[in-house]
Amino acid sequence: MKQALSYVLVTPYTVAKSRTGGIISRLLSQVDLELVGAQMIAPNKEFVREYAAILLEQNTAGSLTLLADYTERNFAPVGDRKRLALLLLFRGEQPCEKLSAICGHIYEEHRDLDATTAETIRDTYADLIMDPLHPELTYFEPAVMTPPDQLWADKDLEVFARFLKGQENIISTPLAPDPKKRERTLVIIKPDNWQYASSKPGTIIDMFSRTGLRIVGVKVHRFSVAEALEFYGPVEAALREKLASRFGKKAKELLEKEFGFQLSDETETALTEHVGMEYAKDQFDQIIGFMSGIKPHDCPKEAVRQPGSVKCMILIYEGEKAIQKIRDVLGPTDPLKAPGGTVRREFGSNVMVNTAHASDSPLSAEREMRIVRIHENSLGALITAYLAERL
Repeated sequence: MKQALSYVLVTPYTVAKSRTGGIISRLLSQVDLELVGAQMIAPNKEFVREYAAILLEQNTAGSLTLLADYTERNFAPVGDRKRLALLLLFRGEQPCEKLSAICGHIYEEHRDLDATTAETIRDTYADLIMDPLHPELTYFEPAVMTPPDQLWADKDLEVFARFLKGQENIISTPLAPDPKKRERTLVIIKPDNWQYASSKPGTIIDMFSRTGLRIVGVKVHRFSVAEALEFYGPVEAALREKLASRFGKKAKELLEKEFGFQLSDETETALTEHVGMEYAKDQFDQIIGFMSGIKPHDCPKEAVRQPGSVKCMILIYEGEKAIQKIRDVLGPTDPLKAPGGTVRREFGSNVMVNTAHASDSPLSAEREMRIVRIHENSLGALITAYLAERL
């Protein structure tokens, strides 16, 4: 069966409540679809009108009138204040059916609190509260939006494609009381979290949510070898300094033990300068291979700047002391030295496969955002290319 695209739109209320991590965990671990794009969006009034109109068009069961009304009231900006939503794009066979099943229905799952099973996303995160004495709705929050079938998914995606043209990938929030204290930091949820269907990426986002910071930018990214080399360039010198001398000393000790005589300091220096440096270079190449899917010496020259074979998710957090808050939750580079309750302690394996990266200073954050082209997002282009193929 041919693969298609569909989406889940996380509502502004759910984003504001920092529930996105839990929702992403459900989606990634319970559907056999690939997450191919993600973007924070701030819907304008025109987009809201178009999207609500499509919901009304497909209103066969009555519940979509409720969704259309909700969209018009809760997605549009209020004066100058933008409302942030998260758009997640999935690809695979029968994506609408699979996403609808995990997102859940609106009415059936919320008839009675005792009957709620928390099986679907809406069971857990949505609310539909009726007046017990009158058949009137008193509160409604759907948590997520997703189309029921491919016909309506494609119509919705057309609206998204038009809206996303020219939209910024980073959307500031007006929450910090003093704009001068507002910081941005970059987080990478590394490729080891995407090797198989797993709740880990969402759980990591959930852990970062305890900082109280806002996600103002997100993208699914595949590092090219060139990007990985530039991004981790400063690490190479550190590896040479730390590992080469350590390797030279260890090699000297092993040779002395093996052959039963003492080697000179000059020999240790030679081992450090030659074998130690090669070892440090190999470790650096392994980092590049881990982040891009291929080591530099195995990559053809014509493919150096092409997207790699492994993916990660890049997030931008914003708020007061954002850099320090994120790094406190992340934990130190070595997972074995990280305190309990930190991301790296929970999910990291070793110094290289340590599950996530976070900028260590404002200058690093600015440099890293430039390298990964954080102001660009391929989600709109993916939708446009897909719709062109459908014609």
